[in-house]
Amino acid sequence: MTHDRFQDVGLLALRAGVGSVLAAHGGQKLFGWFGGGGVQGTAGVFEAMGFTPARPSALLAGAAEFGGGALIALGLATPAAGAAAAGTVLAAASVHAPSGLFATQGGWEYPAVLGLSTSALALTGPGELSLDAVLGHRPHHAWRRPARRPARRCLTRPVAPASGPLRPTGSRRRRTRSGSCR
Repeated sequence: MTHDRFQDVGLLALRAGVGSVLAAHGGQKLFGWFGGGGVQGTAGVFEAMGFTPARPSALLAGAAEFGGGALIALGLATPAAGAAAAGTVLAAASVHAPSGLFATQGGWEYPAVLGLSTSALALTGPGELSLDAVLGHRPHHAWRRPARRPARRCLTRPVAPASGPLRPTGSRRRRTRSGSCR
């Protein structure tokens, strides 16, 4: 196998694992599979958490997880499926945020990992071992170019020094940052 083929196998494994887990969670919400509450039970939980209207929210969350997960596993419509699934599970992570990081205490780590994984797949594409590749669907990455600089600024803000040369401590000239991530 070439290096590229190993990457494709890695993307296939990631898609199959994350996609099947998401589809199972969506099946719980929509159909009551795997011990889930179905739409009624999920709507009750959503209402208790303050999501209104609860039933449409439960249907949308279930559809995004079930449909998005299945499509991710197959490698079909990967950017759209990954974005839909990522939005849903990152919303779930925000609900779990008050409980802290660890899933054992009801924290946000598990939905965040699923959201970051689906986001990564939406951005990178599914690889050659996918239905997108078989059907000739190639990701168009031109949309990423305008977002690179602001994204780099936002992502490196906590760790990167301010732009421009570093000055001795006693310098009167202040370093400033440009951009929207302040």
